[in-house]
Amino acid sequence: MIVGLHDVGVLCALGVGPRAVREAMARGSTAGMGHSVGRAPGRDLVVGDLTAPLPALPDSLHRFDSRNNRLALAALEQLRGTLDPLLARTPAHRIGVAIGTSTSGIAEGGEAVRAWVAGPAVPSTFDYRQQEPASTGEFVATTLGATGPVVTVSTACTSSARAMITARRWLALDLCDVVIAGGVDTMCDLTIRGFISIDAVSRGACRPFAADRDGINLGEGAALFVMTRDRAPVNLLGAGSSSDAYHMSSPDPSGAGAVSAMRAALADAGLDADAIDYVNLHGTATRHNDAMEARAVAELFPNGVPCSSTKPLTGHTLGAAAAVEAALCWLSLTDEARRLPPQVSSEPRDPELPALALAQVGDVARAAGRLTFMSNSFAFGGNNASLVFGGGA
Repeated sequence: MIVGLHDVGVLCALGVGPRAVREAMARGSTAGMGHSVGRAPGRDLVVGDLTAPLPALPDSLHRFDSRNNRLALAALEQLRGTLDPLLARTPAHRIGVAIGTSTSGIAEGGEAVRAWVAGPAVPSTFDYRQQEPASTGEFVATTLGATGPVVTVSTACTSSARAMITARRWLALDLCDVVIAGGVDTMCDLTIRGFISIDAVSRGACRPFAADRDGINLGEGAALFVMTRDRAPVNLLGAGSSSDAYHMSSPDPSGAGAVSAMRAALADAGLDADAIDYVNLHGTATRHNDAMEARAVAELFPNGVPCSSTKPLTGHTLGAAAAVEAALCWLSLTDEARRLPPQVSSEPRDPELPALALAQVGDVARAAGRLTFMSNSFAFGGNNASLVFGGGA
């Protein structure tokens, strides 16, 4: 079933709001990827921290107050022009919320534990519900007064892709008329040190598909979409997923699970691979992920296809990555200049990988007609998802 993505609220290392993010993306700007000293002992990390001020939650919603939910509120406020008229004419029980995240309020939980260890008690301002995984979905629903289905998905890096797939399913089943769907994730010490412990964090700026790539840069961000059954400037045409369960943290090196998810998304959209104009790659800049994905894309697109990893621009936003990258696709599909999300920091290429057609700064999609993009997300545990979007004049 085709569903409309009527608007997007987005903030990440590229900026705050669709216009700022689109222009920074088109320039290939890495200005938001800064150095963070002190987040991990003995490491100077390149991270995609958000430095813009975030909206405060009202006192009545203190139980939800976390950096994660403040990012969600910032994205939600960007949607008000599109969303408020829909909410005014849609019964509350027909409005759903599907959010992907991996951190929720873990940062606040960590701060509370540190205070408890150093002093007599957990701070009185801390509410355990701040760090519950379901907090963000419940917070968005409460803020909107929505009483339809609510889910927070946490499947690592595919979380927000699966949230959007869930939203599409609710609309297809006529459980909802409007769904707010996407993802939110924020930086916290647990995440940073966890990825360092498995030797997955780069010593510098991440370099997807480069010969000297050595791991990810972490980032934070949020992207929320207004989804309905009506056609929109950008539409979700198809979705596919797979679970190869190859390893707890490493992908199947053959790329079979990734190919399966991409084929399923194409079949769901009723399209052949040649119909795809651009692929947003998962492209984490880890040795194993990039090798697997390059093989999978080369197998599925033997004639080549413009593609790029945007993680050097945003950092890897984990549970929000699929939604943030879907937002970048949305922004490219609605760009009058038809500029593609570019690949930066990939030279010299790894000669052992299939040669992908990586889009460069200034590259544009084909000159005329509607465009079709694919966006990939591959997570721990062999959890794979691929989304197909259509738009353009």
